[in-house]
Amino acid sequence: MSTLDRLDPPAPDVSDDASDGLAEEAWEGDLPLEAAPEDAPRERTTAWLMLLLGAIGLAAAGALLVERIFLLIDPAYVPSCSFNPVLSCGSVMTTPQASVFGFPNPIIGVATFPVVITTAAAMLAGARMRRWYWLGMQAGVTFGLVAVHWLIFQSLYRIGALCPYCMVVWAAMVPLFAVVTSWVARSCGWTRRTWVADLVALRWWLVGLWFVVVTALIGIEFWDYWRTLL
Repeated sequence: MSTLDRLDPPAPDVSDDASDGLAEEAWEGDLPLEAAPEDAPRERTTAWLMLLLGAIGLAAAGALLVERIFLLIDPAYVPSCSFNPVLSCGSVMTTPQASVFGFPNPIIGVATFPVVITTAAAMLAGARMRRWYWLGMQAGVTFGLVAVHWLIFQSLYRIGALCPYCMVVWAAMVPLFAVVTSWVARSCGWTRRTWVADLVALRWWLVGLWFVVVTALIGIEFWDYWRTLL
C-alpha cells in the first residue's frame, strides 16, 4: 500500500439501505420529511382531498354555528335544516350533547377545519411539515373520529333526531381521517408492518363500508317514520 493510500483512504460506500436508514432517522427526529419523487402524485392527491374535505366540514360547521346563534337570539326560530321530526337541527341543537364542553359543538369544527385547509394549501405550495406536526394532525383527526361516532350514537339512540349539517360533518370527517392516517402511516414508515399496509390499502373500502353501516342504522332506527313516507 502506498503512502497516498494510507493518507487518503477510499470514501465509504453509501448504499440504498444506508440512505433509507438516514431518511428514517430524519423522521424519527424532528426534521421535515422530504417526499420521494414517486410520492409526489400521492402527496398532491392527499393535499387536494384534505382541502376538499376540510372545506366541506368547515362549511357545514359554520352553517350550523350560524343557525345556533339565530336560535339563541330567537328561541322560536326554526333552523333551515329542520325538515321533519327526524331531520331536525333544532331538536339536536337544544340538547346537552350539542354543547359537550360548555359551548356549541360547531365552534370546534370552525376552529379545527381551517387547520386542515391551511395544511393542505401548504402541502400544495411545497411545504414540508415536521414529524410532530403530523402526529398532532393525526391526534386531531382521531379525536374528531371518536367525537363523530359518539354524536352518531347520541343522535340515533338518545336524542332520536338527526341534524343534516351534523351529518355533513360526519361524512367529511371519516374520509378525512382515512386520508390523513394513510399519509402519516406511509410517511412514518408504519406501513412496514403488514397489517398496517393492508389497512391503508383497504381504506376506501372501509370508508364505503362505514357509509353503508351508518345508513343502515339510520334506516332501521327511524323505520317507523320512513315507512310513512312510502
